[in-house]
Amino acid sequence: MLQGKKILLGITGSIAAYKAVMIVRLLVVAGAEVKIIMTPAAKDFVSPLTLSTLSKNKVLVDLAEEDTWANHVMLGRWADVMLIAPLSCNTLAKMSIGICDNLLMAAYLSATCPVVVAPAMDEDMWLHLSTKRNIATLQSYGNHIISVAKGELASGLYGEGRMAEPESIVQYLEENFFRENFFKNKKVLISAGPTQEPIDPVRFISNHSSGKMGIAIAESFYEKGADVHLVCGPVKEKIKYKGIHLQNVITADEMYHACMKEFETADIIIMAAAVADYTNENISLQKIKKQETSFKIELIKTKDILQSIGAKKNPKQLLVGFALETNNEQENALKKLKQKNADIIILNSMNDELAGFEKNTNKITIFNKNGNVLAFEAKSKKAVANDIVEYIKILIDEA
Repeated sequence: MLQGKKILLGITGSIAAYKAVMIVRLLVVAGAEVKIIMTPAAKDFVSPLTLSTLSKNKVLVDLAEEDTWANHVMLGRWADVMLIAPLSCNTLAKMSIGICDNLLMAAYLSATCPVVVAPAMDEDMWLHLSTKRNIATLQSYGNHIISVAKGELASGLYGEGRMAEPESIVQYLEENFFRENFFKNKKVLISAGPTQEPIDPVRFISNHSSGKMGIAIAESFYEKGADVHLVCGPVKEKIKYKGIHLQNVITADEMYHACMKEFETADIIIMAAAVADYTNENISLQKIKKQETSFKIELIKTKDILQSIGAKKNPKQLLVGFALETNNEQENALKKLKQKNADIIILNSMNDELAGFEKNTNKITIFNKNGNVLAFEAKSKKAVANDIVEYIKILIDEA
């Protein structure tokens, strides 16, 4: 999302200035162009040479240097976003009343782009009434505030005031300013992960699904502007974006009800979860003891979520299912496409070493109801997710 974007980074005099090195690194790796302004006090905490090396741009500090001056007006107009991280208590106060005594303040007061600040200070300073007033004033100007975190502070105390971590700051920029617009106002419902069907209070039936593929699809749709609702079984994977509406479920029945509740208002429905086909008919309320030589569990079919949605969806909704097969792969995928009344079935094979559960890669073939088939090479699941979203984008464009 940051490819080709222009970020003007302001760094002020705070011990948290060392984190600016990682912010620059993350932005550059993501493809952004970064220009940096430091206050004179910031040079005591981080080296301009380090920052200029990472950003590949000269770091600016002073309004004038020998017979040249830094065009603060053009800096504020050049950037897509101006980020001040860390924002010290001192610079915060200056911003709130418009003091212009250094290059950073001149660029801030000239900026026509959105301004984002990430405060950093000791807890007592952060909680002071004047600081609260200054933060409120900055917000009233339309500036964006990235909340401080709680943790160990430079004073040795533990509390509020730590600057947000670089990864969180970059993610904030991505989510709030650089999402694409193609799927804007489109609701996308996605299921991901396994389900767990209980046997007793400590045991359950499940599968090896990690949820990586479904989560990657959710994140890709979100990056392209969609309103994403993710129904997810028990997984270890973290969801990158806070703006994704996440509903955690455990059993197949819970996933069924969550998906059926959301699907009617969805434009695109992608059922990527590995839902249990069978569940335990009689769940023991107490832990089952190991006594008998053999032990039987009576299993009954779970409700078929994909088929249930396929039977009720309207012509304007796009329904996508997944088929993970071990044999007769294409035949089974086409059969599922028809039986479930899906618009698209995405096939992957347990026979392919780069596909399957818990892997970071996948290899897919897409079948649609019009008889078209498109096979892809093995890729990372993030790249596969982007391929799937792009395929759906083309279908919508052509419709």
